[in-house]
Amino acid sequence: MQIGRSRQEGAGRQHVLSEKNNIRLVNIICYAPKVLVTLKTEMNRAGKTRLAKWYMHFEDEEKQKLIEEVHALVTVRDAKHTNFVEFRNYKIVYRRYAGLYFCLCVDITDNSLAYLEAIHNFVEVLNEYFHNVCELDLVFNFYKVYTVVDEMFLAGEIRETSQSKVLKQLLTLQTYD
Repeated sequence: MQIGRSRQEGAGRQHVLSEKNNIRLVNIICYAPKVLVTLKTEMNRAGKTRLAKWYMHFEDEEKQKLIEEVHALVTVRDAKHTNFVEFRNYKIVYRRYAGLYFCLCVDITDNSLAYLEAIHNFVEVLNEYFHNVCELDLVFNFYKVYTVVDEMFLAGEIRETSQSKVLKQLLTLQTYD
């Protein structure tokens, strides 16, 4: 899905919603109920975490182990496979945008298609909010991405599905800055 072009082509900006293949990875991992939401960017498959939000307490070693396991599980899957995979007692629902993987870890009994749509909805809100979002927007404006996550997810559950309501609230919050 190609939504738009990068604002600074040639300056290292990769548009999130383009179809170019690169070796970057973004995971949004959400264990439902109330386990974790993580946004992660990786360069050269090194597994470097950019943003992380956890809804349950985990030791740092356990957090890193979870991120590595999800990364290893999702990135090796072929595009012809489904976007759902079992992980421990959960299910990972993921979607790839331009080499970026957005993943939600949900309860095994939850509706996978609803969470797949939530991922797409989240990326579309980011794209609208940042006006053609790219990976650098996610890295350098991480506090805004946290705000988007907080507007769309509450305690690891889907809070709001209306893009217009989320964007209106984000613009209202932006006026207070």
